[in-house]
Amino acid sequence: MDQHLSHPTDSHSNYSRRRFIGAALAGAGALAAKPEWLGGGLARAHCGKCAADIVTLGKTGIKTSRLAQGTGWNGSGRSSAHTRLGEKAFDTLIRHGLDQGMCFMDMADLYGSHRYVRHALEGRKRDNITMLSKIWPRTEYWNSASGGAKAEVDRFRREIKTDVIDICLIHCMTKPDWPQQYKRICDELSEMKDKKAVRAVGVSCHNFEALKVAAASSWVDVILARINNVGRSAAMDASVEEVVPVLKQARANGKAIVGMKIFGGGKLTAPEQRDASMKFVFESDLVDAVTIGMLSPDEIDDTITRMNKALKA
Repeated sequence: MDQHLSHPTDSHSNYSRRRFIGAALAGAGALAAKPEWLGGGLARAHCGKCAADIVTLGKTGIKTSRLAQGTGWNGSGRSSAHTRLGEKAFDTLIRHGLDQGMCFMDMADLYGSHRYVRHALEGRKRDNITMLSKIWPRTEYWNSASGGAKAEVDRFRREIKTDVIDICLIHCMTKPDWPQQYKRICDELSEMKDKKAVRAVGVSCHNFEALKVAAASSWVDVILARINNVGRSAAMDASVEEVVPVLKQARANGKAIVGMKIFGGGKLTAPEQRDASMKFVFESDLVDAVTIGMLSPDEIDDTITRMNKALKA
């Protein structure tokens, strides 16, 4: 997950996707269930491509904003810099992003961000918001993995108070044999997808060989991939020259690519470094969307400005 310094209605919406517990506010405080709401403020200050554009993620049919709000900077043990902001500051952050057109929420069990996102979305129409979360497949001091996905997905839905997780990934793949190692998780995610509890499945990758397997896998719909213009020294799985062809092939295979570590996991701190990375990622047509762990409204505004500039270059 990058720290900053560092749907509208579609063909699936004929079933109840966002049964929010507690009625959404009516009137000016609520977001309209139309793409028109995705357009205020900085996100659409100028015409042309921009961060708030609604894009389609690969062949999933999922439509969401090009920029996702990450919630896992320095995340571990169901805590992150985002959740450590506290509920009030977290609410302010998420709601500011929504007002700028960001309708893509990047969460994970590892970050402990589900209930924070749920609280921040109280009073907002949630049919427009894309929910991505990730299963931590290993037993840790903070986590007793079920060995599958049903228990985790059902818990995630309760924690977020939603009927559907739009994208559910297996978190942090570090070995190329992940399809065999986590076969039960894959099978249960496929079953949840068939039941429409999940719309798309895939993995987040922290290893080049694991990434190559994901790019070729018929099971994978979405890959969360580390990409910037620097490479290994900026938290990528391999050199730029190695990773770029794999991402291009994955996209050619119909995979949705959500880029992470665009700012090198906090290593690309200079403004010119951040601009160069953003420009490279979009100019090279490597991703459908990106997730960045912005920690304040000012960081959201800065990221949107840089992203809009890169998209217009």
